[in-house]
Amino acid sequence: MELVQPPGGALSVAARDFPTNRGGMCRKGWSAASLLQRSDRLTKPLLRDRRGGPLRPATWDEALDRVADELRSCQDRHGLDAVGVFGGGGLTNEKAYMLGKFARVGLRTSSIDYNGRFCMSSAATAAQRAFGLDRGMPFPLEDIAATDAILLVGSNLAETMPPAVSYLDDQRLNGGRLVVVDPRATVTARRATLHLQNMPGTDLALANGLLHIAIKDGFVDEAFVQQRTRDFHLAEQRVGAYWPDRVERITGVSVHDMRRAVALLGEAATAVILTGRGPEQQSKGTDTVLAFINLTLALGHAGRPLCGYGCLTGQGNGQGGREHGQKADQLPGYRRIDDPAARAHIAGVWNIDPLDLPGPGRSAWEMLDAMGRDGGVRALLVMGSNPLVSAPDASHVEERVHELDFLAVCDFFLSDTAQRADVVLPTTQWAEEDGTMTNFEGRVVLRRAAVPPPPEVRSDLAVLAGLALRLGCRDGFPTRPRVVFEELRRASAGGRADYAGITWERIAAEDGVFWPCPDEGHPGTPRLFLDAFGTADGRARFHPVSHRAAAEEPDEQFPLYLTTGRTLLHYQSGTQTMRVDELRASEPDAFVELHPVLARQFAIEDADLLRLRTRRGTACARARLTPDIRPDTLFMPFHWGDSGRANLLTNPALDPDSKMPEFKVCAVRIDRVESADDQPAPAQASQRRGDHR
Repeated sequence: MELVQPPGGALSVAARDFPTNRGGMCRKGWSAASLLQRSDRLTKPLLRDRRGGPLRPATWDEALDRVADELRSCQDRHGLDAVGVFGGGGLTNEKAYMLGKFARVGLRTSSIDYNGRFCMSSAATAAQRAFGLDRGMPFPLEDIAATDAILLVGSNLAETMPPAVSYLDDQRLNGGRLVVVDPRATVTARRATLHLQNMPGTDLALANGLLHIAIKDGFVDEAFVQQRTRDFHLAEQRVGAYWPDRVERITGVSVHDMRRAVALLGEAATAVILTGRGPEQQSKGTDTVLAFINLTLALGHAGRPLCGYGCLTGQGNGQGGREHGQKADQLPGYRRIDDPAARAHIAGVWNIDPLDLPGPGRSAWEMLDAMGRDGGVRALLVMGSNPLVSAPDASHVEERVHELDFLAVCDFFLSDTAQRADVVLPTTQWAEEDGTMTNFEGRVVLRRAAVPPPPEVRSDLAVLAGLALRLGCRDGFPTRPRVVFEELRRASAGGRADYAGITWERIAAEDGVFWPCPDEGHPGTPRLFLDAFGTADGRARFHPVSHRAAAEEPDEQFPLYLTTGRTLLHYQSGTQTMRVDELRASEPDAFVELHPVLARQFAIEDADLLRLRTRRGTACARARLTPDIRPDTLFMPFHWGDSGRANLLTNPALDPDSKMPEFKVCAVRIDRVESADDQPAPAQASQRRGDHR
């Protein structure tokens, strides 16, 4: 998209015809320009003179000196890992790269992770295991329009990524079939040839059941399995126990519909299986994705044109953000931080001794959970994230934030997390800075500055450079994005996410370049795995996986399922979209969807204020009655703060491999709020640091 400002007129956004979105945008994109002119934009650094005191304006030198002094003092008292860094999947590649470098070189801490851990980590872990390489989609989005069949699991694409729906439309017009797996009859599910409305948390059982049927009904591509995969017999043995009647009892999906879904996929010459957050944000998310990859491989729908498994990325730079060092276990180029060769390469680019690089740190939730405790993070720098709304068990996270010795937040608005900070640093927005991002196709794209930032606002790169200088790093932290990208190219060279051959000129001329691209003469790689998978022997791997219950299932005390997700009009924690007047006016209040049959049981009318309770907390939201959800399930979006925070309710139970919390399923009970006096008070930790206005 491009910014437009007629003489004397207000800024607005114009759509650009680009291969991925083909000139389309959602309402969030069309209205984004208004954020650049908000009166509540942060334009000066803010700090507190004392714990519990108010935030006051400060100079940049005063604010940066304070942050550097606090971080250094914390490490002197508690050790290097007592200072943590928490990043975001919306940061540009340059900022994500430099944030990881700052943590490991400027602070020498292993305590760094980011909110992308809450987004694509299960799919990434599964893809690494099965294919030897993780790229959200191993093919361009345009291939979806030409494939014969699509299995879309746990994604409401029509609301979360509206421009991509045009490819689904083209696929249907070309005679293709769409199967959607979702506990809700979403806008996307209603477009499908077949909707499998499963019980929350049962996606793995469903995938195993579909593979069982595919084997019994003769849809396995035996030549593909023999020539291009390993360990099929292990998966075959495991799914032998998932006979259709049993899977119907577990999932609520009829045997007839399961058989029909397998036939649609198995009879198709080409097919794609895509997962979203539904199957991934579970305490068994990695195994669930592996189960769908098993199905993909067994049907022979991988490593061929118009076929493959893909993950639909959930954040603006969700792919690039996880490639270049924000993750606790990774170095740039998608290298593992515990790999000696990777450490030696990156240390050479950074001009340090490999022994000075810290090892793997804690995952996002583990780091947040340990804040303020012995052995945990005692001072935290947050950039591009709002964990007080986006993290599970949010009231617990708020308590841990209060126990920190020091909190600094970089943001352009006073987010929920920034309101609790000791120092707030105002940074540039998307239209005020250059940089690259990598979309879920693996296409590296260029974002150019369109307007200057307010006079006293600095870029995140400038913030990191200023802090690094105060911590004793006199060089190595450039502030110009293009200079950072050139270093990123060298750092990623030879890695799985190899950007060495990608230049800003090529990105602009070619409408983006797909990684891996090892040299400037290389065309880039729009389609992975056509010749070989990314494993040592070039063969994809099957994995035997078993269904298990969610960490918390409904019981007498909490008799219903709660699942969470996104809506059309808001994004992430709402820090930006809640400040867009037209979006806020269209969707002003937190809401919870429930089936009319369930509503009658509790004497609930549409728009009633409801109290939702789990073992972790209480939230309030307006009832929205709809027949499109299962009668045993509630759906609550996670974009609102205060008492409307869905993540006051969610379960932080972790996937043992990806460390993904179980956002998508927990046990809940509901009742009506009879009066304003019955509403829960705002979380008290937010008020213990004083007046934030």
